[in-house]
Amino acid sequence: MEPLDLDISEGELELPSEPMMLNMGPSHPAMHGTIRIVVELSGELITKADVQIGYLHRGFEKMCERGTWTQVFPYVDRCNYVSPMLNNVGFALAVEKMMGVTVPERCQYYRVVLGELARICDHMICNGAMCMELGAFTPFLYHARARDIIWDIFEEETGARVTHSFGRVGGMAAPPTQYFKEMIRAGLPRVQKFLSDSERLLVKNRIFLDRLEGVGRISKEDALALGWTGPTLRSTGAAYDVRRAHPYLVYDRMEFDVPVGTTGDNYDRFMCRMEEIRQSMRIIDQALEQMPDEGPINIDDPRIMLPPKGEVYTTIEATIQHFKIVMEGIKVPAGECYSYTEGGNGELGFYMVSDGSGTPYRLRIRPPCFAVTQGLEQMITGLMIPDVVPTFGSLNMIGGECDH
Repeated sequence: MEPLDLDISEGELELPSEPMMLNMGPSHPAMHGTIRIVVELSGELITKADVQIGYLHRGFEKMCERGTWTQVFPYVDRCNYVSPMLNNVGFALAVEKMMGVTVPERCQYYRVVLGELARICDHMICNGAMCMELGAFTPFLYHARARDIIWDIFEEETGARVTHSFGRVGGMAAPPTQYFKEMIRAGLPRVQKFLSDSERLLVKNRIFLDRLEGVGRISKEDALALGWTGPTLRSTGAAYDVRRAHPYLVYDRMEFDVPVGTTGDNYDRFMCRMEEIRQSMRIIDQALEQMPDEGPINIDDPRIMLPPKGEVYTTIEATIQHFKIVMEGIKVPAGECYSYTEGGNGELGFYMVSDGSGTPYRLRIRPPCFAVTQGLEQMITGLMIPDVVPTFGSLNMIGGECDH
């Protein structure tokens, strides 16, 4: 049988095809269990992406409005569970702003030190997890080991390694322990050693650089339009840091640099966080040097501060005071305010309305990574499927914070 002599031009040899729809997450490990991305593919090229959040929604704001002001602390712990101390401090400052009170100087230094330790944990786990998702498991172990050193300090100070619930309106749950400064001065060099070891494995690794450099880029103008803050915004070249632009606590007494990137790609976000860890160590060193060894931690006002636990168990007066503050709530003056601090992912804000009772009338959180996650669709469109993993990882989406 003779072959058919078909006159077909080269362009007509291509088979007709339609874009392929692919579902990523929320159960995909690289989606962190809480994000679903429906991508439209032409081959492996992403032509369209629909980023869907909300799989971890827990009604954070409404739970806060059902409890008293003091009962909110365990809830804010679980918004960003990688750096919960920063949330503790942020909420305490917001309520104190409404009440017009300022905590003692020693407490301000204490909050700064604990907050910067939490920021180091946040950045290390973000960078370490992103490395692991790219196949570099050893750097993740280095970062996790370094975090354990800091967790040991938190456990000694607060009694808990992860969710501390250590903040209080008007102070902290307890004063610094006897060896607080010594523990940190002994632990931070070990953290720095793990950090340097991981950098030596990564920053000159060709595979690692190829996966990050020039991938997931966003301009400074687009980042600002999306409401970005924190390391992701600073990676685009915008040097906005709440600690520098609007100092709170004792940050105006600290000398530190604000690391910025140039291209806003995955590599810049990675390196900004690495440098911010070093800047946090600088802040901690200065705070420990300036922090008074003696003095009160809490304000002296029984209407606001919980009594010492030992007294609650042994005296009727302290038992009544504890009961009234926890069950009836601190009487915050009627009004509204917005208070903001520099969280692990950027500007952490609390908008609160009080009707003068012991319960928040309205509480609204501004979680920084909620705004940051908005930009994911724009960043991954035009990239390939493997590029989604480091790009999403570099944004440091925290499920409890984003979905709240």
